[in-house]
Amino acid sequence: MAVKIKTQAGTIEISNDVIATVVGGAAIDIYGIVGMASKNQIKDNLNDILGKENYSRGVVVRQEENGVAIDVYIMVSYGTKISEVSRNAQEKVKYNLETMLGVVANSVNIFIQGVRVLPE
Repeated sequence: MAVKIKTQAGTIEISNDVIATVVGGAAIDIYGIVGMASKNQIKDNLNDILGKENYSRGVVVRQEENGVAIDVYIMVSYGTKISEVSRNAQEKVKYNLETMLGVVANSVNIFIQGVRVLPE
């Protein structure tokens, strides 16, 4: 599936993989997020073996009538306020999708899959 944007000059199609990569890149920049949790073990493990960077790990994009719904599965660091980290991730993902791709995110759902203790 892809998001189609009609312009005066023609149509722009943005694939779900591109949207997921932008979402993952935005999420990983947030203070307190230490990693993305995998939702597709086989695909993500194959990318790890091939040495590919995979910002789309842990991101599910669903098409909706007037935009997309995003599910983001993350790991947070121990000692951070999870509600603030989640709110910051939601805002940055929505902002990056709208400014970089022109895609409207109807909802950004954050799923905390784990807490990681980082060495000091």
